[in-house]
Formats: sequence, structure tokens, C-alpha cells
Amino acid sequence: MKKALFCLFLLPMVAIAQQASVKEAFLEKWEHSKEYLIAIVEAMPEEHFSFKPTERQMTFQEQLLHIKGNMEWLSTTYFTQKEYKRETSEKTVSKKILISQLKDSFDSVSTILQQTPETEFLKTVDFFAGAKSKLQILNLLQDHVTHHRGQLIVYLNLNGIEPPPYSGW
Repeated sequence: MKKALFCLFLLPMVAIAQQASVKEAFLEKWEHSKEYLIAIVEAMPEEHFSFKPTERQMTFQEQLLHIKGNMEWLSTTYFTQKEYKRETSEKTVSKKILISQLKDSFDSVSTILQQTPETEFLKTVDFFAGAKSKLQILNLLQDHVTHHRGQLIVYLNLNGIEPPPYSGW
């Protein structure tokens, strides 16, 4: 009887221990997000990097540079002691260089977060939209990439290019 009760209480604890932490779950999703965005970039021919559906929208390449800059700003400002310095990079770079820069930015976010204790995610920071937890900043990191990646998929479709298959995990 004691063994049965012990197992009844132990099994749920073992199952919980096997679940990924917030950080582990984010980092796994972040890696897949990187792979999916890079597949989208690779699908677009370089000669269409200046394409934009309307005058008020960013070009395909500007969207990518915006994603890259936002990743660098959020991860540096809210998860390190470093001061974020916005790059004044060229508005146009080669496809090969841009892919490399995007991969580096994704990897930098991963490295920063791997070094961040999970207890940090509960801390509140000053943000232009009001006080936010660092967990909310993590969510914003992913949501921002997803938002602009969705726009890039439309850019591909408008150019008659089939987007890579969706990867949700």
C-alpha cells in the first residue's frame, strides 16, 4: 500500500521534471524559428530583395534587417549588462551576407538566453510600452519575428514563389 501511494505521488513529479523549462522550450522554438526564416530568405531570389508590395511598406530586405535589429536590441538591452548600439549598416547587403547576419543574430539571442537564469524571466523591466516581465520580452522576441515573417511569406506569394512549409515547433 505504501509503495502504491509513493508511486501515485512520485509519477506526477517525474513527469513534471521531464517537461522542458521555459528557457528550454523557448530555445527549441527559437532554433526552429531561425530555420524557418532562413528557408524563407533562401526561397526569395536576390533580385527580388528590393520588392515591396506597396510604397509605404518595407522591402523584403528591409524587413529582414528590421527583424535582425529588433532581436539584437531586445536581447542586449533586456538580458545583458551591455549597452545596445544600433548598427548603422548598409540598407543593402548581399543575400549571402544577410543570411549569415540573421543566423548570427539568432545564435546571439540563444547564447544570451542560455546564460540567463530562469529566475530572471520573472523580473520586471522598464519598457516603452510600460513595465514588462522579461518573460514578456521573450514572447515579444518571438512574436516580432513571426509577425514580420508572415509579411515575408506574402512577399514570396506575390512574386509567385511557393513559401517553405510551415514549421510550428
